[in-house]
Amino acid sequence: MEYFFRDNHARELIVFFAGWGCDENQFTNLRDDKDVLILYDYQDLKLNFNFNKYRDVYIIAYSAGVFVASLIADKIPNVRQKVAVCGNPYLFDETLGISQDILQVFKEITLDNYLDFRRKYMVFSDEEYDQYNRLQSLRTIESCADELAALQKMYHEKKMQINPVFDKALVAENDLIFKLPAQKDFYNGKLRVIEKAKHHIFFRFDQFEDLLKV
Repeated sequence: MEYFFRDNHARELIVFFAGWGCDENQFTNLRDDKDVLILYDYQDLKLNFNFNKYRDVYIIAYSAGVFVASLIADKIPNVRQKVAVCGNPYLFDETLGISQDILQVFKEITLDNYLDFRRKYMVFSDEEYDQYNRLQSLRTIESCADELAALQKMYHEKKMQINPVFDKALVAENDLIFKLPAQKDFYNGKLRVIEKAKHHIFFRFDQFEDLLKV
């Protein structure tokens, strides 16, 4: 996996497991006082980062990153809170995760239709769509396709290693990728619904830390 580190010279760290196809550019609107480690491109689970200097670590996992966090979060020291955002540890479960229909949509994204995909699945309003395009991922479609294949293989091989326990989950009311009714059943009383939102909810917040407080 790849990572991007924002060093704010803090004693607390937010570890953000980004979603499939993401990079750090998509989250530059979020500015924190805590240090922030953004993880992305999960073609493997290798992470060379020293967590030992932090007294408190907070994990926020988004979309496919919820699955990845469910595999490695327990290996990170001093974790105080784990929050899932618009995702489920059982990433490729037909009910809880990404259905075969949505998976096929992902596989059919091209340079000709990716803007249509963003507007339909990722953002709720035209204003958010404009923001999303300004802060778009700089990764190639080929890189995203390789990551998706790696995630499918990883899920098949490591499904029994999943730790599905999160302290809280945020789910978008109008998410077409991880459907709200199934997430309500899975997360139960831990669920917080972000109203009038689709899969990318991050324009509703000023800091990653704000997601910990919802």
